[in-house]
Amino acid sequence: MSKRNSQAAKTAARERLRAEREREAKRAKAKRQIVVACSIVGVLAIAGGIGYAVVQANKPTHWEAVKDEKVVTPANTTGTDGTTVVIGKDSAKKTLKIYEDPRCPVCAQFEQTVGSTVKKDIDDGKFKMQFVGATFIDNKDNGEGSKNALSALGAALNVSDQAFLDYKAALYSAKYHPDETTDKFKDDSYLIKVANTVPELKGNKKFQDAVEKGTYDAWAMAMSKTFDDNKDGVKGTPGFVMDGKQLTADSQGTPLMTVADFNRVVGEALKK
Repeated sequence: MSKRNSQAAKTAARERLRAEREREAKRAKAKRQIVVACSIVGVLAIAGGIGYAVVQANKPTHWEAVKDEKVVTPANTTGTDGTTVVIGKDSAKKTLKIYEDPRCPVCAQFEQTVGSTVKKDIDDGKFKMQFVGATFIDNKDNGEGSKNALSALGAALNVSDQAFLDYKAALYSAKYHPDETTDKFKDDSYLIKVANTVPELKGNKKFQDAVEKGTYDAWAMAMSKTFDDNKDGVKGTPGFVMDGKQLTADSQGTPLMTVADFNRVVGEALKK
């Protein structure tokens, strides 16, 4: 082999090696660019996910949002946003305010024990009843049942006073009132199931639509605020007020949980 051919071979070999190194360098650069790009995408995705999570966390709940919505007032109501609910004969001279939370177990006990007496007194014209709905039990466990049931009561009130009273009694009944720790009233289907035991609400599509669409959700929140801002000094439920004075079974503030206590205390208030 001539020196020329040997030199040419070495040159060609070096050229091939240089070219291979350039290709390898390009491949390595491209790989680095892909890795960097994927990392950026990953970081953006994580940031986007965190951003979305933050937005969702700060997004007002449905019940917080409806506070700012226009209130649809049920029939058979008066006052600001329809939050004055008074039931009874016009001839009745005095009004008994009853404060209740739909999920309240003590309210359920009161309704099961004294509810029929209250209804008879209203029918007999002894007094009018003013209902004030509360939802503070939801606040204790981030629930929705008190608010949802109060909204459904608004839908019943829109049908009639009688439908409202009968539905309230059904919700508080031993058969249908859930344990306080069970947020069963948050389910529209359960509220409608209970309503189907009430003659005026059974199969009532207008009532059912109002429950499912949340027609009276904003009203429920306005009513709840009425409880929160009450000037009667009522802090819990059930609460009873006549002529601006809280009515209790004793000096310790025990609610009127028996027919005897109710008749005695309300009877005395009616005489004043």
